[in-house]
Amino acid sequence: MEWKQTDGVRRLEASLPGARSAFTTRIGGVSAVPYDEANLGYLTGDEPASVATNRERLAGALDLDPSRVVIGRQVHGAELAIHAGPQNPSPYAAPGSVDPPEVDGHLTGAEDLALLVFVADCLPIALAGPGGIAMLHGGWRPLAGGIVERGVAGLVGAEGPSPGTDPASLGAAIGPGIGPCCFEVGPEVLDAFEPLGPDIADGRMLDLPEVARRLLERAGVVEVEIARECTRCNPDLYFSHRGLGPGTGRQGGLIWRTEG
Repeated sequence: MEWKQTDGVRRLEASLPGARSAFTTRIGGVSAVPYDEANLGYLTGDEPASVATNRERLAGALDLDPSRVVIGRQVHGAELAIHAGPQNPSPYAAPGSVDPPEVDGHLTGAEDLALLVFVADCLPIALAGPGGIAMLHGGWRPLAGGIVERGVAGLVGAEGPSPGTDPASLGAAIGPGIGPCCFEVGPEVLDAFEPLGPDIADGRMLDLPEVARRLLERAGVVEVEIARECTRCNPDLYFSHRGLGPGTGRQGGLIWRTEG
């Protein structure tokens, strides 16, 4: 991954097969404290006008049409939305007044859509392969619920954009999220990932990026890039639910196709 900054909007970007992904930071927006600066979430207590401006700035920095960025209302589940075209009206571009579907992941074979998930410790997981892309919200509940397996199957399965494609032809990028240094969990969480094998946790400190990597590997995806940026350890760069509370701002993970 590489750092990019355009018109003040700072993010990490990764190249994937036929696609590009971006993982945003809190740098480059207009929100006031405590949502400073580039909060992308309306459901935070931030001023809606500031969030709308932040979203416009992000789309401009990535050269994306805001009306073609698709989002969901994330509920920490494993449901995916499959998009053939833009959402109408656009919940990304509208000022917080449009209810998106309750999903934690997105998939498309369309060439002119960008997929976005919101995060503040959970992992944004981008997937791309021949003819299709996916973006997944990788909290522990969605990961335990099978969102990775569903995302991979959605790209290569019978109803996907490239049916019969070998999952090994996909590429994945796991963006910034809470690291094993800061993610203390209970026994129910540890038990959920015990089948992934040893060294997934050190005591009660779970390695969530490694969980996602092993799930991708089990699903057949072998090319996986991991940011290894802890959101709680870097409050100047990222919003963190664990570090700043549930009302903190949200950064985003996006993916869009770069070739047909």
